[in-house]
Amino acid sequence: MKYLDPKADLTFKKVFGEHQDLVISFLNALLPFENAEEEIKSVEYLSPELVPVNPLRKDSVVDVRCRDGLGRQFIVEMQMMWTSEYKKRVLFNASKAYISQLGKGEKFELLQPVYSLNLVNDTFSSSERYYHDYRIVEVAETREVIDGLRLIFIELPKFTPGSYMEKKMQVLWLRYLTEIDEKTRQISQDLLDNPDIVKAVGELEESSFSDGELYAYDHFWDMVRTSRMFIDGALKDGERRGMEKGLQQGLEKGMQLGIEKGIAEGIAQGVAQGVAQGVAEGERKERIKNARAMKESGIQTELISRITGLTSDEIASL
Repeated sequence: MKYLDPKADLTFKKVFGEHQDLVISFLNALLPFENAEEEIKSVEYLSPELVPVNPLRKDSVVDVRCRDGLGRQFIVEMQMMWTSEYKKRVLFNASKAYISQLGKGEKFELLQPVYSLNLVNDTFSSSERYYHDYRIVEVAETREVIDGLRLIFIELPKFTPGSYMEKKMQVLWLRYLTEIDEKTRQISQDLLDNPDIVKAVGELEESSFSDGELYAYDHFWDMVRTSRMFIDGALKDGERRGMEKGLQQGLEKGMQLGIEKGIAEGIAQGVAQGVAQGVAEGERKERIKNARAMKESGIQTELISRITGLTSDEIASL
């Protein structure tokens, strides 16, 4: 039996965007619910397109969006590559889902929480932990929480099966995402012992996809690999140019600050600033270059945005 990778756009949406029982199991396993009463019992799918009230404002699309019987909304996204703008995009989409609940004249007490679950097939933090839970918290004394938005980020490359053994389903679902790909020929019995995972595995069988879907699947991974290559090249080029720029700035600043102490401090500060600026500038230029090439090839704006991290407005202006 041959399988497809569940992290691809096509397969991820098929598994979690078409099967209510699977997305319920997935969300209950991965969201930070503290007791059984908080867990999701039923869901209805909502449009993945978050349309602004003002038509002149930015439109956006997520992978999966649904609402449970309590009115809580859940946004699920699979992100292949980390970009510095991604957290802002997640906050933007969750905020838009939150404010869209109320019509004109309706009371604020009708608002229900919005949870945003983001699986990232990349690393972005210096923490050893793979699970990151963001809330609005008073930081000085009380630690009081303002309910409304809950943003979860999971760094898949950092996951190890022994990390969260007290939450068995969380481990199983993350193993499902990280252990299965095109090279998989035999599924671990631990996964096959769970009926939800068995059903989700069945959705990955290559034989259940049309030739057109398989072509789109392969094209998606080609774009991901190409983008990674461009971004890696941009980072190296940015680091080199940043070092050059930083050394020059450091020398100039060091001369200004004085011979005895200023040169050393100036060079250190200048190098750090120059490297950061150079890397950021180089990375952005390469992402724009790559997005322009994808656009000329006829690739959809949503996919270009997902791969490069650029907004749809930025892509439209290329």
